[in-house]
Amino acid sequence: MRERARSEEDKTQRSEDLLAAAEAIALERGGVRYVTIAEVTDRVGLHRTGVRRYYASKEELLLELAERGWRQWAEAVKARFSGLIGLAPKDLATVLASTIVTLPVFCDLLTHVAIRLEGDVDVERARRYKSSAFAASDEIVAELVRAGTLDVDRASQLSAAAGIMAGSLWQVAHPTPTLAGLYAQEPQWAHVALDFEPRLTRFLQAFAVGLSHEASAQTPA
Repeated sequence: MRERARSEEDKTQRSEDLLAAAEAIALERGGVRYVTIAEVTDRVGLHRTGVRRYYASKEELLLELAERGWRQWAEAVKARFSGLIGLAPKDLATVLASTIVTLPVFCDLLTHVAIRLEGDVDVERARRYKSSAFAASDEIVAELVRAGTLDVDRASQLSAAAGIMAGSLWQVAHPTPTLAGLYAQEPQWAHVALDFEPRLTRFLQAFAVGLSHEASAQTPA
């Protein structure tokens, strides 16, 4: 039993090492599109065929990283809202933006999950990701309702908008080398590569205020 426990501990640690290596490469290279199994395994001292003992594919590895990102975001939101109540919608939006931007690889992955990663793993792995992501989202919504003045439906919309906007704006704000070179040649287009956090914050604040006004308009006089 002790050897088996040790083996499970080693497997868990190696899985964490692979995730950490993939995240580091994404940060260094400027996006998860540049992550390769070859470099990930080289960094942890594992033969590239050995990675299949932990993850069936690069897509599964990145999906695991995205799943962890959801948990990290939920924990960050709960920590920021701790002890706070009665926050205005604009302040709720600010917290959502300021917490998700601390997870740049997660922001990047949100786009890749929707476009490719979920569809490139088996159904049970996709189910596990969805279950974890929805559970984390529910925790975020519960915090928005507890700490603020939005109802569950509007808090859900705000949380969903934060994820969608963060994923989309991250891609725009971090152009590929080809686009970066193009913007250098055509400065008039460079505004497309916008500042990530300020623009995300403004968009979410506007959306949150709109939700609040909608709720006020629907309240009987």
